[in-house]
Amino acid sequence: MLICVRHSSGKLEQVSPRKLQKLIEKRRIVQFMRSNGWVTVGFDPIRAACSDQFIGPERRS
Repeated sequence: MLICVRHSSGKLEQVSPRKLQKLIEKRRIVQFMRSNGWVTVGFDPIRAACSDQFIGPERRS
């Protein structure tokens, strides 16, 4: 699945989800398209990158 992104220059590009994450982290894009419309990076909520390390009490037995 490719995702449409908008660069700060206005250029539109279709990228993979993996590349989208890298572009967001490097602040190379200003918007990307979701099923319900454009998301503005730095303004609209975006899911944070997953962390392998859990911080909190262990509740499993």
